[in-house]
Amino acid sequence: MNHRYIILTLIFASVTLAQGCAPVIVAGGATTAVAATDRRSVGTQLDDENIELTARRKLNDDNRLGDDVHVNITCFNGTMLLTGEATTAEQRDIVVSLVSSIQGVKRVIDSELNVREPTAFANRVRDSWITGQVKARMLGTENLKATRIKVVTERSVVYLMGLATQKDGELAATASQQVDGVKKVVKLFEYLD
Repeated sequence: MNHRYIILTLIFASVTLAQGCAPVIVAGGATTAVAATDRRSVGTQLDDENIELTARRKLNDDNRLGDDVHVNITCFNGTMLLTGEATTAEQRDIVVSLVSSIQGVKRVIDSELNVREPTAFANRVRDSWITGQVKARMLGTENLKATRIKVVTERSVVYLMGLATQKDGELAATASQQVDGVKKVVKLFEYLD
């Protein structure tokens, strides 16, 4: 298993060095450290990333969707979370249909993709700030393996995903609720116990 991490790190480092992007290696090292603590296999992590990229490409290539649609795609262990907005129910249905057919998707959680006007850029910046604050709060929480939890924020609602114990799920939710601006915390964990 460690052999895979070393190979992936070496490939990543050689590609970034060839492009003159030395600062990316630092981020790549951090990503490798997170990948090493993830409960998913490296193959599953790569599959999830591929699913997200494929879904984004499908949405970007569909001319029925445009600026009227703001969709965040998050995949963890084959479970895809769709958050955001579509201006019409028809657009929402198109989004769900396009991503549901992607190979490797086990389940689509689309109840968080709302029919309404897309949020303003300022709201998305605030959501990113909240995500960062939640991650920082979780990192500072004793007995919580925060790097095993994926955090997504949309309209000040925090979504938590991961393979977690009941205790980790409760600790993560409690830490998230303590961040200013969080309206609600939604746990989407696959529980191990």
